[in-house]
Parts: sequence; C-alpha cells; structure tokens
Amino acid sequence: MPIVSVSMPDGLVERLDQFAAEHGYSGRSEVIRDASRELLDEFDDQSLEGRDLMATVTVLFDYQAGEVEREMMDIRHEFDGVVASNFHTHVGDRSCLELFVLEGSLEAISTVVGAIRATSDVQTVSYSVLPMDDGNILVE
Repeated sequence: MPIVSVSMPDGLVERLDQFAAEHGYSGRSEVIRDASRELLDEFDDQSLEGRDLMATVTVLFDYQAGEVEREMMDIRHEFDGVVASNFHTHVGDRSCLELFVLEGSLEAISTVVGAIRATSDVQTVSYSVLPMDDGNILVE
C-alpha cells in the first residue's frame, strides 16, 4: 500500500487520534482511508444521475478565521447558475452559519459542495440532496 503524506493542524490530528481510539480503528490511517472512501462514494449515487436535484448545504465557520466569509460570497457568485439562494447568520459568540440552496445536476451540486469543503477554516459542512422530480416536490 502506498504511503501518502498529509498536512493538517495539530487539533485535527488530536481529534482524529481520539476518534480512532473511541471507535475501534487501528489508527489514524484507517480513519482517513474510511473517510476518503466515504467522501469519494458520496456523490456516486446512480439513481441521481440525469435528474434535476435540489440540495441544501449548511456551513459553519469561526467568523474571525481567515477570509471564509468572503470566500463563501465568492462561491455564491462563481456558481450563480447553481446557487438558488444563500443565507448568512451569526450563531453563538464566534460562529457564522452559511446556508446554500442549490439546484442542478449531481455534477453541478457536487462541484459546489467540493468548493465549499475546500475552503480553508470551514469547521463543518453538511448537506442533503433531494430529487425534484420524484413526487416529493411539485415542479411546475
């Protein structure tokens, strides 16, 4: 198996090691392999291919960390054809929550989610994808 070197902040390494110990992983490499497989499989749902989709993406970040807020605005503008709506609010003393509503193909949505995830200093990204043509949503 090839060895891959990855740089990450000390706090993330500590969380990774703690997670591995608490969940029975043999070590951080096994956790990273498992997370990598999960991430790569995330948008590999054949049932969503070729369908019109809607997604909500929730992003949490520390408002004092770097240029995250500006980068979220840049993503909003760069992917204007996919981003149907965007909402920003403050949560607690130091956090911001960014909510994106996306409409488009699986490829378009995964591109936007990937850009959000690649943004430095983002703490969490969660999302859900829903077909717009399966009877759950009326499309006129």
